[in-house]
Amino acid sequence: MALLLITSFIWAFSFGLIKKYLGGLDAGFVAFARLALSLLLFLPQLRPRKIPAAMTLRLFLIGMIQFGLMYVFYIQSFRFLAAHQVALFTIFTPLYVTAVDDLWEKRFRPLHFWTALLAVAGTAMIVYSGLGRADLLVGFALVQVSNLCFALGQIFYRRLMPAVRIWKDREGFAWLYLGGTTAAGLAMLLVTGLPDLILDSGQVLVLLYLGLLASGVGFFLWNVGATKVSAGLLAVSNNVKIPLAIAVSLLFFHERTDLVRLALGAAMILLALALNSHRGKTKALPFQSNA
Repeated sequence: MALLLITSFIWAFSFGLIKKYLGGLDAGFVAFARLALSLLLFLPQLRPRKIPAAMTLRLFLIGMIQFGLMYVFYIQSFRFLAAHQVALFTIFTPLYVTAVDDLWEKRFRPLHFWTALLAVAGTAMIVYSGLGRADLLVGFALVQVSNLCFALGQIFYRRLMPAVRIWKDREGFAWLYLGGTTAAGLAMLLVTGLPDLILDSGQVLVLLYLGLLASGVGFFLWNVGATKVSAGLLAVSNNVKIPLAIAVSLLFFHERTDLVRLALGAAMILLALALNSHRGKTKALPFQSNA
């Protein structure tokens, strides 16, 4: 549990740092730089001879979706939203996970439909005063595409990876990050071209924090911690970063919001997640954060 809490605190600062220091930079470049640093961190753990070629291709493709595309859309959303709004809107990821899982199994669960509507209602309450603002709606849509990419990656990883294998998760991380780095790099080149950047020391430090600590060390600590707790506690821990990130954005980065409306809307979303997670046979999923 301690590892999960430590990781949540690390991730809580990511939102405000991206908004304050990196919000004006090309999203593809930021995603590329962040994932490239994570890739460098895990290259020493790579064991290519242990993992069959077909598995490495799967890991690469999953990394393109779960990390590469997810981060491009996620970071782009900071152009339109405050950091605490981005943090809050990532809360929909578990709903997408269950929806994708149901589609995979070709089943429909009414509970998931109604909890999704409740979560949407909670979000509408929070952003009610800004529903006519195009920037808020665009930002919300970008975060949801990011959440969907992250959910797809989690489902693909669980479904496509064999239950019994001779390699450890950390030994395949480099393939995931290589796929993510490739997707982010292609997005940068195809959409904006190679940016002409001059980074100040603060931006460099933030990129190092995000790439090495938040993504690199953070995902590893989370994976280790996830093996030491129950599935139910893991599901709850997965959402700890959200109130922490909102608090950090409001207190440390001095963002403003309607606290009453935020609290009521967040309570509705949390209720939806609690109902959604009441499944009895829910299995823990890896990498459950897009911080």
